[in-house]
Amino acid sequence: MLSLVVNKACGLDIHKRFMIATLLCRSGKKEQKRFERDEQGILDLKSWVLEEKCDVVACESTSDFWVPIYDSLISHTTVIVGNARDMKAYTHKKTDKIDSEFIAQLALNKMIKPSRVFPKSHREFRSYVRLRHRLVQKRTDIKNQAQAILSSEMFHLNDVLTDIFGKNGRTILAGICSGKNFDHIVDKLSANVRKKSEQIKEVLEREISQSAAIRLRICLDLVQEFDVKIADLETHIFNYAYKHHKREMDILMSCPGIGEISAATLIAEIGDFHDFSSGDKLASWLGIVPKVYQSADKYYNGRITKRGSKIARWILTQVAQAASRKKTSKLKEFFNRKKKTIGHQKAIIALARKIVTIIWHLITKDEMYEDDTGYQKGEVVKRKIVEIAEISIDERISIISEIFATVNKHAPGEI
Repeated sequence: MLSLVVNKACGLDIHKRFMIATLLCRSGKKEQKRFERDEQGILDLKSWVLEEKCDVVACESTSDFWVPIYDSLISHTTVIVGNARDMKAYTHKKTDKIDSEFIAQLALNKMIKPSRVFPKSHREFRSYVRLRHRLVQKRTDIKNQAQAILSSEMFHLNDVLTDIFGKNGRTILAGICSGKNFDHIVDKLSANVRKKSEQIKEVLEREISQSAAIRLRICLDLVQEFDVKIADLETHIFNYAYKHHKREMDILMSCPGIGEISAATLIAEIGDFHDFSSGDKLASWLGIVPKVYQSADKYYNGRITKRGSKIARWILTQVAQAASRKKTSKLKEFFNRKKKTIGHQKAIIALARKIVTIIWHLITKDEMYEDDTGYQKGEVVKRKIVEIAEISIDERISIISEIFATVNKHAPGEI
């Protein structure tokens, strides 16, 4: 815990390869040092901070550069990780040394509001969720590229199939790329899709160009590779979620619009719901509340602040979209009322905020969602926990070696 009076503070300006540390005392003493951001540099910083008996070490939450420094110091002294945007509001930064000294001044005068720092295991869980989110985005980009290829060749397959990247869709696309005849492709389709054989035949009557077939084949291979890697990540995600947050998962999935992925994502991004004194505080932390301006006695509401996790806000809007389509639900009734006055998009954001306050109440009170309109949540098929073998040190070294080999594959100046 931070003492009532801070007599000595250290401010860190952290970069990718180095960090500038400034030590300030109430007596006016100032000392600055530069440390490399590697194992030895962090050890040297730790020794210096402990030797000088600093009351607090402060830094900005710049990328994830602060993480190893925080983990090294937190068990020995108070470490504050401040929001960079809040700290920049105090001054216009000019140089690394000025940055470091100013952070130390803020820490010395207790003017930095500490950010919430999750335990290491939870940060690793969150990193799985965030990587999965990025891979899904990349996979969507590849699917859109494949759609563009089909459209340019006037293959309107989406007029026949709901999902052209489903099992039947991929069978058809693979058959097109490999030059298979129509009968051979149709034989491998499911019975329901075979009923549309005449419509499919009309689409496949066109001959695809060789260039389009090659590009489409590459897109399909990439989508399949992304599927494998995303499934691998989901194994790690749900193993952790059900092992450490089973009750929270069950409570969240009892709400309309929330499935396994959205529940795990919310837990990963929010962490302990009990850290917030109310659902409104949680909504504010997630940046899903409007900006408020006051002039004289008048208040003006602006757009939402967007201060918190982008991924949490994105998943909440997806949940709100799903909840707004549920029949016989109080959330749907709320959405319909709001939609009449503020429009569809703003009503979705309003519903997302309402869902945040609801899930805060449910988790902090340990209650399942109940709806007096007669809404009943369908059964959610839960993932099974699978034993995962740990990666050995030799395998980790091999992974790092492969990364360096990939980075250095091209000589300087080559593309």
